[in-house]
Amino acid sequence: MMTAAGASARRPKDQQQQHAVADARAVKQQAAEQARMACAERAYAERVRELARRELELAEREFARARAIWERAREEVERVERMKQIAARRLVGSASSAAALEITCHACMQRFHP
Repeated sequence: MMTAAGASARRPKDQQQQHAVADARAVKQQAAEQARMACAERAYAERVRELARRELELAEREFARARAIWERAREEVERVERMKQIAARRLVGSASSAAALEITCHACMQRFHP
């Protein structure tokens, strides 16, 4: 038979085990919550990385388009400069007056080139 002293000695041990089990459950829940939060943060970071990558690609495409437009404009300016030089040479070769060099429009130039 068990005495009252033996039963009372067993209770604190049972309580200690129950507290240990409860503590273990709490630690397990905290670990699961931390793992869930880490997973959510990782997913968020991946999404932000993907958005940044897309934004970078868009910026690179816009930059390439701007560069192409700038190149076309530069080529157009060079073409116009060449045309201006050709027109100036024609005027110098055919016009007797120095004032004829200032003529830039095609209609006015036709008066000097019949």
